[in-house]
Amino acid sequence: MTAPGNCVIAGGGPAGMVLGLLLARAGVEVTVLEKHGDFLRDFRGDTVHPSTLTLLDELGLGGEFAALPHTRLYEIAFPAADGTSVVVGDLRRLGRWTRHPYIALTPQWDLLNLLAKAGADEPSFTLRMNTEVTGLLREEGRVVGVRYRGQDGDGELRADLTVAADGRWSFARREVGLTPKEWPVPFDVWWFRLGRDPDDTTAALSPTMRRGRFVLDIPREGFHQLAYLGRKGTDGELRGRGVEAFRRDIADVVPHLADRVGELTSMDEVKHLDVRLNRLQRWHTEGLLCIGDAAHAMSPIGGVGINLAVQDAVAAARLLAGPLRRGGPTTAELAAVRKRRLLPTAAVQTLQRLLHRMVAAPVVEGRRLGPPKPAQRLLRRVPALSLVPAYLVGIGLRPEHAPEFARRAP
Repeated sequence: MTAPGNCVIAGGGPAGMVLGLLLARAGVEVTVLEKHGDFLRDFRGDTVHPSTLTLLDELGLGGEFAALPHTRLYEIAFPAADGTSVVVGDLRRLGRWTRHPYIALTPQWDLLNLLAKAGADEPSFTLRMNTEVTGLLREEGRVVGVRYRGQDGDGELRADLTVAADGRWSFARREVGLTPKEWPVPFDVWWFRLGRDPDDTTAALSPTMRRGRFVLDIPREGFHQLAYLGRKGTDGELRGRGVEAFRRDIADVVPHLADRVGELTSMDEVKHLDVRLNRLQRWHTEGLLCIGDAAHAMSPIGGVGINLAVQDAVAAARLLAGPLRRGGPTTAELAAVRKRRLLPTAAVQTLQRLLHRMVAAPVVEGRRLGPPKPAQRLLRRVPALSLVPAYLVGIGLRPEHAPEFARRAP
């Protein structure tokens, strides 16, 4: 069939949905293909950072987002061996750069539904759920669209630009032979949730470390979202020990939740994330561009993946809307997206690699609790230094703002 637009986006995550909305507001015919029937998947990137909150304001969606159930986090702190905590990132120090000096925690499906609703108001925006990309169309070495499998069967969509926004295991990226450079990661993450006391007003990420175990407690609206960090490649061992042993481990690390670990009835409720940290050397080929996790998988450290993906989408919309209206971007215009986004992406990945080496690896290997003591002393002596990681994680080295064609009044 003939495509309803000249841009097709594989993947209805934050990157794909933001890019689709912005291009539609530029008058570009765009189709987003999402293989699932809804956005309801647990333990996705649920942290919405100041840069993304500012973007939502610029798009006229800030008020609607603020009405969604969410929790605000104002600092990132690590426990120290003496029982105190060290504030590594104080987001309240960002007040001079943003109206939102905090991280908003909200289910990703709420954010995606908000973007889908905004997209539906644009006549050139189409979202097709239950539609999976199964192949790429090529002519003379150029990608000219996709093959898909949807509710109505198999079909084809032709497009002047195909965007791979289909995640860290991107099918479209693999089809064109783009392979990311991988950096070693010493840990994996196991996500689960426990109930939260209604009187609990905690407003900080709370990492807890003990005897080779690391648990991150993310206070959410009505529940604790918990991340258990353990040595990479040990998922089989962890599950083989059974849910009772896992409950004992969690109660040992976070004793204030010991009375709730019984809520875990099966290891099926514990979701394993194979943590990857990688980046493509080249984000495009003729007719196709990779953005978000398809271009650079991020560690969950700092929760920045969703926000960097959104920043990629904004940069791509600004740089490519004009070429798309003229008929299709050149390879040089596609390369400009990577050139724009490489520095902030590499900077955050460098910070993550440093935290892996200095904090995560020593903890999961049982060699140390918390950050190195010299770093702890420095942060306590000069609290203003907590601005640096707060800015890098919350706003970034090159924050992207909505282009004029996409802005709307609140």
